[in-house]
Amino acid sequence: MRSRFSKRLNVDDFAMVNRRYLLRSLGATALVATTGGLFTNQLWAQPVFSANPFSLGVASGDPQPDGFVLWTKIAPKPLDHGGGMPKRPVEVGWSVATDPAMRRVSRKGTAIAHAELGHAVHAEVGELDPGREYFYQFTVGGERSRVGRTRTLPPAGAALAQVRFGIAGCQRYEDGFFTAYRRIAEERFDFIYHYGDYIYERRVMRPGDRVQPVVRVMPGDPDEAFTLDDYRHRYSVYKLDPDLQTAHASAPFIMSFDDHEVSNDWAGEWNEARAPAELFVLRRAAAFQAWYENMPVRKTLLPRGPDIQMYRRIGIGDLMKIDVLDTRQFRSAQACGGGIRTGCAEALEPQRTMIGPAQERWLYDGFKQATARWNVLAQQVIMMRNDRDPDPEVFRPSMDKWDGAVAARDRLFSALEESRVGNLVALAGDIHNNWAGELKKDFLNEKSPTLGVELVGTSISTDGDGFDINDNFKRRLAKQPYVKFFNSQRGYLRNTVTPERWQVDFQVLDKVTAPDGRMSTRKSMVIESGKSSIVEA
Repeated sequence: MRSRFSKRLNVDDFAMVNRRYLLRSLGATALVATTGGLFTNQLWAQPVFSANPFSLGVASGDPQPDGFVLWTKIAPKPLDHGGGMPKRPVEVGWSVATDPAMRRVSRKGTAIAHAELGHAVHAEVGELDPGREYFYQFTVGGERSRVGRTRTLPPAGAALAQVRFGIAGCQRYEDGFFTAYRRIAEERFDFIYHYGDYIYERRVMRPGDRVQPVVRVMPGDPDEAFTLDDYRHRYSVYKLDPDLQTAHASAPFIMSFDDHEVSNDWAGEWNEARAPAELFVLRRAAAFQAWYENMPVRKTLLPRGPDIQMYRRIGIGDLMKIDVLDTRQFRSAQACGGGIRTGCAEALEPQRTMIGPAQERWLYDGFKQATARWNVLAQQVIMMRNDRDPDPEVFRPSMDKWDGAVAARDRLFSALEESRVGNLVALAGDIHNNWAGELKKDFLNEKSPTLGVELVGTSISTDGDGFDINDNFKRRLAKQPYVKFFNSQRGYLRNTVTPERWQVDFQVLDKVTAPDGRMSTRKSMVIESGKSSIVEA
């Protein structure tokens, strides 16, 4: 849904926008373009820090064959207002090398960390060799960051033997330790797709607030996030976690967002608190700015008020085409007021959408041009029909998932059929369980054509230790034969993709309520190229 309060720019518009136009159009929103020469006459020329200015770590993301984005944020006191920085820009050096000792430097440069963007750095590095490992480091005021590892993508269309990547998300701070991120770092993946819920915006939970254990209490005792400062503080709390920092420093991330980066179950300009749209979009603007400031993403994703161009396409040689979708910003308001509903006729309305008309056209045009071996929909919420009631006579879906916009799912499936897209794999998260299943044209007919496979990742920590499976889920799965695997422990998905097969390993922890939980492979499953099915390895 297009915001009524600002005009949307498409990807090409963002790439061509100049500083003067951006400053004029943003007005007093405090979002400022990040080209290197902006406000350089105000630079803090000789910065001296009382503490580590790289306290929030380093990261890389949005890889391409010739480079990637390097990220950091200058914050010697990350939980203080302004991160302990003066309201002045500071110049930050960066270097990229082919060795972890940073002796064989391939590229180096500087970027300006602006106060208007929370002293975040987004250095877009190019002119590198494709398909290889690199290392990087930042410097400011004589201080050096940790060294991070990253990779460029293979050349477009190049024949590839294998890609290894991780899938992760949903990391509520109070629910457990981020041990899974430490294990992700050990994998040294080619890249990691994050399906969202990087932070949770709600008021801090304290021991005694609920039956479920509160494992960690957020410092500063924060209330629910509404303002830019609120969201900035929340990201700082999360990004101080050493395991999360280690994962970011291990491989490039492809970032998306879901609901909790803004507000639970938000949809377009709709929010569950029923705040007026003109107020909610102000909150959305603050949330998007904080997200941009803290993510390793390109400047084409710089928000324009309450709007952001998050959906994008990434090609990985001849092996994979990844369409990163935005299932929040353009969707219809939640059917029947949201929640889990039985008999919600609104969910069947033909005009309902999950990704909006413009994104639908972009996606379906991409289907027609698909040449990669594997076609990936990297999105946020479960696409399969997902019955939340164990009673065989009752269908009770969540209006927050694709079940809340049945016509939108039908249109997507029709476009897949019409374009004859093969080897489709949809990725999702959000529901804090592991799922693997098949996308059926008609989920109520086992003989109906299978259009692809869906892999749903569990949470890093949200909902605590979890469990393998219980009687409730056993009864639910008996109603849904297209679901081939379920598990509700915490962890991540490890994917090994070749031209012939896609293997997914469901990596789970025995506990997250204590540090150093034990990681194991709960199940390995395989999708054979040319077969729209998933089976146990």
